[in-house]
Amino acid sequence: MPHRFRRWLLEQDSDLSAHLLDHKLEERHRRRLMTWWPFWARPEQLPPPGDWRIWLICAGRGFGKTRAGAEWVGMVARADPAARIALVGSSIGEARSVMVEGESGLLACGPRAKRPRFEASLRRLTWPNGAQATLYSAAEPDSFRGPQHSHAWCDEIAKWDNSSARAVQAWDNLLMGLRLGHSPRVLATTTPRAVPLLTRLLAEAETESDMVVTRGRTWDNSANLPARFLAAMRRQFGTSALGRQELEGEMLTDIEGALWTRALIERCRETLTEEPLVRVVIGVDPPASAAGDECGIVVAGITATGAGKVLADHSLAGASPEGWARAVASAMTRWQADRVVAEANQGGDMVASVLRAADCQMPVRLVHASRGKVARAEPIAALYETGRVHHIGQFPRLEDQLCGLIVGGGYQGPGRSPDRADALVWALSELMLGQRGDPSIKRL
Repeated sequence: MPHRFRRWLLEQDSDLSAHLLDHKLEERHRRRLMTWWPFWARPEQLPPPGDWRIWLICAGRGFGKTRAGAEWVGMVARADPAARIALVGSSIGEARSVMVEGESGLLACGPRAKRPRFEASLRRLTWPNGAQATLYSAAEPDSFRGPQHSHAWCDEIAKWDNSSARAVQAWDNLLMGLRLGHSPRVLATTTPRAVPLLTRLLAEAETESDMVVTRGRTWDNSANLPARFLAAMRRQFGTSALGRQELEGEMLTDIEGALWTRALIERCRETLTEEPLVRVVIGVDPPASAAGDECGIVVAGITATGAGKVLADHSLAGASPEGWARAVASAMTRWQADRVVAEANQGGDMVASVLRAADCQMPVRLVHASRGKVARAEPIAALYETGRVHHIGQFPRLEDQLCGLIVGGGYQGPGRSPDRADALVWALSELMLGQRGDPSIKRL
């Protein structure tokens, strides 16, 4: 009944709806209605029926995952004074800024008189009836050893730190501490990415009867999102791999025979590099024409222990030679790079002169490819396999191209050519393979 009335109300003229809410309801009823989540929520944002233990909301950005999580925690806390709830984010800062203090966080949801008190120094929320919630960082798996909880809300689990299997350890340690009350439960909200923890949970959901998965897209929440935002997302990302993952909520699968898999890249991801870099280079794969492919511009560095770090992807499309050369020069200044390594097969003299015109002090090395892109990429993929290369952050378009390179030749990724991937290969070959990387080398 609440959903039928809500649909009817939303279908009415906005002035009529406002009149009904403002003048036909008593003030106390109107206040209660405005904060009554079961009335305003879409059905997929409400807890599923049945005796579930794990509820996973795997949906696109803007779906309303955070609001669903905060409202569920609030309902649990208000109904059970003995509730002890774990709030787990990728970091303490993320848990506080999104899950607690965000626009859809716990301090903004539910009846004002029944909202919790937040003690930041203790990382604790306390409801008027005595229920409590504590903030945790998934980057510290051992912090879950000892504490016990009756419920947990884990936000953006696909963003949790995957290095050294921290994400999986944090999840497992949390589950072992869910032993208070008669029916411990955990809600996990996330945008899908092929990380080990999410892949495992989705596989378990196919066989475990006490797990429920809710899927959804950004467009499902279109009534609450700006029309300009939705139009821009459709125009910019459309049916691209990034759009399918971030907007459609689709878990991207690996291409059979690909040199890189998404699970491999996730194992090689870091949020920052603790070791200082001893050398930084910029790999450039120039486009054949301004109207053609992208210009691949990828920044990479190496540490004293020989670990490669992919630092940034500054690639761009549709730029003139002067435009992409300026982008290379800007990246050189920003990252204080030692050298630019540029493929010269598409007119070596032109590439050199254009880069020189952008910055006459730019140290440039031209490389001439004698093998295909996939053959050049194979030794770099092997470095990933042995854990010698890490991505500092996320580079969706670059990573889509890497996952489209097929063993033995061929490309099945987005775009006509893997220009970003090729720029990465040139940069890492220069840093980690030296002159054994492939090309004949011309110093400028």
